[in-house]
Order: sequence, then C-alpha cells, then structure tokens
Amino acid sequence: MFYPLNSPLGRFGVVTHREADDECIASIPVGGLVNPLTGAPTIAPLAMLVDHTCGLANHRRRHDGEWTVSSELSLEVRPDATDVVAAAPDEPVVATARPFGERGRVGLALCELTHRDVPLAAATVRSFFIDVPDDLADFPDGPTGPPPPGSLADRMRVEVAEAGGATAVLLQRPDPVLNNLLGVVHGGVSAIGLELVASAAVNAGRAGPPLRTGSLRVNYVRQFRVGDESRYEATASHAGRSTGVAEARAIGADGRIAITARLTAYR
Repeated sequence: MFYPLNSPLGRFGVVTHREADDECIASIPVGGLVNPLTGAPTIAPLAMLVDHTCGLANHRRRHDGEWTVSSELSLEVRPDATDVVAAAPDEPVVATARPFGERGRVGLALCELTHRDVPLAAATVRSFFIDVPDDLADFPDGPTGPPPPGSLADRMRVEVAEAGGATAVLLQRPDPVLNNLLGVVHGGVSAIGLELVASAAVNAGRAGPPLRTGSLRVNYVRQFRVGDESRYEATASHAGRSTGVAEARAIGADGRIAITARLTAYR
C-alpha cells in the first residue's frame, strides 16, 4: 500500500506490503539522507518505520470504538547500520512486526528491520488503546509516488538553531502534512527529530570517528503541537572515547516537554 504524498507516511516514502493480525510488513527509503546538524549519514528514519509498522500491529488489536496512540518506542541498531545501507542506498529498509503477548490497556509489538535481508535493527512499540477521539480527521486523499526531492530537513520542515553551549537544537516548523489524524506531529516524525539532535549532541566537538546510534528509547508524554516554541533539543550526559549518551526532548507550542528520548551511541 502506498500513501498519499500529503500524509506523513507518503512524504517519507513508507510503503505497507502486508497488513494482517499476525504480521505487518512495511518499508522506508533511508539511503543518501544526512543529519542536518552534522552532515553525516543518518538512520534516523528507521524510527518512523518502527512507529508505523509496530504501531500498525498494535492498531489491529483494537476493539470496536477504540483507537491507538504510541506511548513508548525502543530501537536497537547494529553499529554499522549506515554502512550497510550505504552499500545499496536505493534499496529500502524493511520492517516485519508482530504483536507480542496478550493485550490489555496497552499493546506491545516487536519488529525486525532488514536491508537486503541483512539484519539491521530490532525494535518495540507500546500503544495505548483509547476511545476513538471525537475530532479524529479523515485520512488524507491525494496522489501517491516516491518521496519529493529534497533533504531530510526539507521533508521534516526543520531548521538548525543557534543554541549556544553544548545543546543541539532543531526548530520544528508548522506543516500540516506532518500531522497525524489527531492534528499533532506524527510520532514517527518526532522520533526522527529526537534521534537527529541526540546524535549531534554526542558528537559535538568530537575529533576522529563519530559515535553511531546503538539504541534509542522514546517516551511520548503528551501531544506534540507545533508553534513558535516547537523544537527538538538534546544535550550529551556522557561523550567518551567509545560511547556516548544524550538526553533529548521535543518541546511543544506551549513550551512544555511533549516527548523525551535517550540515545546511546558507540564508536
């Protein structure tokens, strides 16, 4: 299934290949994308693929009158993931997700990510089951196709901010295409932004080989709405010779923390 270009999934080139109760499979192009803060190749869009594929596996477990919202995302990546993707940049990364355990108020799904059948990452998503919101919008309708030309920053509508000090900051500009059906920034989009700033924070001022993302854990605290104060920011709590840890936040229009994340990176 291809998605309209005026939807978050369509803009980033997500394609769903299978959607069933026991298994959901989707893909996303990642090759050639770079972190706007560092200029280095990035695997940040994997977070969007995980949010979609595992989220879909959880969504299929909802009862009549229910909807799902992501509460937590965890991604574990092999250290040479960018090299694997760079070897065949035109090939997408594929995620295969399955539900895990019995569902309660929260559902859990697991997925494995591969590139040309090479294992790349493993991930989980927890989703809350909620009553269908009264203000749920209709799914966008429009043409489908490959993602529009431009950089990752262009697709995300983010700008590098002059933060000063050791904080890495990306400003999130308004763009309705990036919103989900609840009218807030899509969880996969925000997870990309958090990975980008966290990765930049652990590599700030670093000489020699960069630290590469090993794990990313995202907690969705409240809805992320865009306004003048909307941004992703991160600071490194540790940046050593072989490992680094960064704490990241998505700040909403009201100036409050909407999403938190922790990234661990390795040389």
